[in-house]
Amino acid sequence: MIEVEHVSRRFGTFRAVDDISFSIRTGEIVGLLGPNGAGKTTTMRMICGFLEPSSGTVRVDGLDVVEHPVETKRRIGYMPESAPLYSDMIVADYLAYVAQVEGVDAATKVPQLADTCGLREVMHKNISDLSRGNKQRVGLAHALMSDPEILILDEPTSGLDPNQVSEVRSLIKKIGETRTVIISTHILSEVEMLCSRIIIISGGKKVADGPTGELRAQYASSGAVNVLAGGADAPAVQQALEAVPGVSACSVRVQEDGKVLASVSLSASDDVRPELARAVLAHGWDLYGMELLKNSLEDVFRALTVGGEQNEN
Repeated sequence: MIEVEHVSRRFGTFRAVDDISFSIRTGEIVGLLGPNGAGKTTTMRMICGFLEPSSGTVRVDGLDVVEHPVETKRRIGYMPESAPLYSDMIVADYLAYVAQVEGVDAATKVPQLADTCGLREVMHKNISDLSRGNKQRVGLAHALMSDPEILILDEPTSGLDPNQVSEVRSLIKKIGETRTVIISTHILSEVEMLCSRIIIISGGKKVADGPTGELRAQYASSGAVNVLAGGADAPAVQQALEAVPGVSACSVRVQEDGKVLASVSLSASDDVRPELARAVLAHGWDLYGMELLKNSLEDVFRALTVGGEQNEN
């Protein structure tokens, strides 16, 4: 378990992290979000013990990371955005070296990680010759070498192509079945796919913390519905749908096939699709379809972090 209690971190007069508190239970996969310079990386480095808080306490399994640096670091695997690898080494030699440094049996652990991280086919290659996706896999293998209970990943899919992103996401999801995972990323779809909970930091402060679905319902815009009607006049459709209770605005356009597509913005969270359908049918128009546009994590992010950028991270 990770406990962050009233933690702040200053660099001179600049406060990068400002009185943040949260706890992460064993087995959770948590997304740590925020704009550039919000304090995400600083927070992760304090959890890992690489930076000491200016005030407050970070505990891992009840141990203060400042008072017990060796014990807490053994429990954590950390992969920074650009994993610091020795590019002139062969993958197998590099992982064997990491195993030796960490006091792990390389003969057993390296083949196991080669399978877990999908490195079997590149173990004989120089790290400098690997694709960015495979370099990320080597970084993951490094972070997992001591079999840590907690895995902290900073932008794990940054710079990868779509195929590599899919592969690394699948790998993280598999790893997260048996570990606590914290993921910092700018890719919001990634968080929705991998994380059951998100913590949002803006301007050095925690501005949201909760299950993804609950945050969407609480902070995002109220949503919208697309309505496709036939045999109708566009202005008349707009007027009829704007009269439905719960509708805040409606814009319409005529498609090439003559059907009218109405984009209806809702002022509340109630589902008014039945009322919209009745309004269309009451005028004798044909209803070809309705699509409910759900609130997205991007809506939540924008609502909570506008103006939250800082100059340092």
